[in-house]
Amino acid sequence: MNVQELLIQPIVFLPPANALEGLSAADAERRVNGVNHSIAEIVAHMSYWQDWFRQRCDGLPAPIAGKASEGWPAVTPGSWEEVRHTFLSGLNALAMLGENASRLDAPIAPAIEFPPLAHYTRRDALVHAGQHNAHHLGQIITLRQIMGHWPPPSGSYTW
Repeated sequence: MNVQELLIQPIVFLPPANALEGLSAADAERRVNGVNHSIAEIVAHMSYWQDWFRQRCDGLPAPIAGKASEGWPAVTPGSWEEVRHTFLSGLNALAMLGENASRLDAPIAPAIEFPPLAHYTRRDALVHAGQHNAHHLGQIITLRQIMGHWPPPSGSYTW
């Protein structure tokens, strides 16, 4: 399993750092009419869950959010750079879990209390986080396109 490819430098979509680059705090925190969350709020949400999965993989019994709103932390106005940095740093910390390939198939212990995830291994958690981030990064790209802030400064795929 190539964790760097899954989380940091994917081949099938734009890397997360590139998808977030070049956004001002005003644009990242802007609410688009008819959309529930700003880009900054989506990034804070991704950060929340990837940090939770990292904690669980590290053996910390962090309880799962009791309701969806708990996984959507509030974003303080003007905090976009901190939100972005926290997400990207957390992404790197999560990816480090894959450096020890012999532990990827070890069950998360203690087991996650949510039945659909109770059987998860570290590998499952990394794949889950990668898929979750891919879903939300697609939303971010769409929001950037709506706002006229696409492609990012480093460019994007053209096909």
